[in-house]
Amino acid sequence: MSEFVVPDEFWQGVEQFNQEQFYACHDTLEAIWMEAPQPQKTFYQAVLQIAVALYHLENSNLRGAVILLGEGINKLRNYPASYLGIDVDELLIAGATLLSILQQKDTLAEINIESLHLPKIALSMQAENS
Repeated sequence: MSEFVVPDEFWQGVEQFNQEQFYACHDTLEAIWMEAPQPQKTFYQAVLQIAVALYHLENSNLRGAVILLGEGINKLRNYPASYLGIDVDELLIAGATLLSILQQKDTLAEINIESLHLPKIALSMQAENS
């Protein structure tokens, strides 16, 4: 069995995510998600869903942000703490913290979006078996 090689586009999507270019990240990851084998396919989809959730948040769509953030987090829970060089636990914690804040509000008018700590994708320092 050959070892899976993470495509350069994934790292481009990570950079776009961390620069808060969430729509661009969506486009980049969608292009590789559809063709990826499992289990990478679901991992890409999870990151993509979190990016789209943050895009919805920026565009005042609280419902869309909550739904997609929850879906992305639930998919990530199936992966180890470190996967494809990404610190999955850190992304899960940041995503779950944001989701908890958003779920406590009825409208975005109740939230100071600029004060929210948006999740970032950190590289993992752990050795992994993927």
